[in-house]
Amino acid sequence: MNVLIKSCVGYELEKEKSNTSEDFFNRSEVTFIEENTEKTLAVLYVRFFEEKLNEFTPFSANPIFQEAGLEVHLMDIVALVLLIKNPGFRHRKRVYINNQNEFAAYFQDIDFEKIIKVVKKVKSNQACQLDSLLEFTVQA
Repeated sequence: MNVLIKSCVGYELEKEKSNTSEDFFNRSEVTFIEENTEKTLAVLYVRFFEEKLNEFTPFSANPIFQEAGLEVHLMDIVALVLLIKNPGFRHRKRVYINNQNEFAAYFQDIDFEKIIKVVKKVKSNQACQLDSLLEFTVQA
């Protein structure tokens, strides 16, 4: 897979109407270029999963990384992690996850240091080339 990552961002959804449940969800987006086509994968997931992030990541709280005024939250990396763990998501626009076990499974064997390097780079407005997805997984 040869993909150029352009951005990784996360949002806490807010209620637009009083009878909706948006405020229970976060959206994570990764924008990338593949074969000269720009695409965005949006992952909608239950915000409650972030309260348990220490169960499936090495981090205990948000932000998961902080340096020189740059903060990286879990919601900033979710879509990138899903894209890496399931390359078939390159052909989708949206993914919805409401199962905690499914959500946690995507984070198994992820090299978080390398993920954060990618996010740091794109948050400083530099695109980041992903040549191999294997480099983002921890080899046993």
